[in-house]
Amino acid sequence: MDTIENALTSRPALPLAATPLPTAQRVAGRARLFCGKSDGRTRLRRLYQDGSAKIRMPAVEGDPLEAVLINTAGGMTGGDRLGWTIEVGAGASASITTQACEKVYRAAADRAETSVGLRVAPGGRIAWLPQETIVFDRAAFARTLDVELGDDAEALVLEATLFGRLAMGERTVQGSFHDRWRVRQGGALIHAEDFRLGPDIAATLQRRAATGGALAVATVLLVSPRAQDLLDKVRTIIGGSGIGDPVISDGGGASFWNVGRSGKLLARLCAGDGYQLRKRLVPLVELLNGRAGLPKLWSL
Repeated sequence: MDTIENALTSRPALPLAATPLPTAQRVAGRARLFCGKSDGRTRLRRLYQDGSAKIRMPAVEGDPLEAVLINTAGGMTGGDRLGWTIEVGAGASASITTQACEKVYRAAADRAETSVGLRVAPGGRIAWLPQETIVFDRAAFARTLDVELGDDAEALVLEATLFGRLAMGERTVQGSFHDRWRVRQGGALIHAEDFRLGPDIAATLQRRAATGGALAVATVLLVSPRAQDLLDKVRTIIGGSGIGDPVISDGGGASFWNVGRSGKLLARLCAGDGYQLRKRLVPLVELLNGRAGLPKLWSL
């Protein structure tokens, strides 16, 4: 007995570095929805869900088909991956939003990534209208948005981001943010942009060439033959100064281009906080989304 005890007590302890650390579980979710025109209205054709990515469809009496995206993990952090694919058939119409704002928390390692693929057949229409993404301090996040439009297809695309929540005493100081958009119609590239911030997000946002101190930003893109007719109304909604923060001298702007047989209206908005941003974003979406108006969940 003494021999066994002496052997155990004399064994050298393992160094701390050799002790394996537990691996944190990461979010991994993908979902796909395909809808098409049948019997005079848009109907669900196929639905696939995996992991934390879920899609729910409220009952509606007519077009467009409404779909709500849900991340059951309740937020994202480094190493998490989400993917959404929406396909709209010829002549069909769909409006996509999220159950709540997506939150991107501080990342210990790696970055959170979201990929979005939107496919619209000729004569179809999609409104991609997620609620805001909230980026917390020291978060790392990359989002890619790829849109393929058929001839005569229309798209309304929105992404809004809050770099902190002033009402909660939160401000994003350090981190990494990358937003990449590619939009094609009839195979031709009609819109491309890459928006990067980091590692000193707060200092970059203070620059006039960025947001002039605004913590809430949004990009809205409308691809439609009727886009040019809406330009003056869009500029009236966006306005210039007077958005609640004397440091911010410009609330954004809007421009229009002819692209092929269609048109492209691009609007940028910036504001001192999420509340001030929504005050202009809500009427803007109502205007650009036509009869479909604002997603119901935006009003809850």
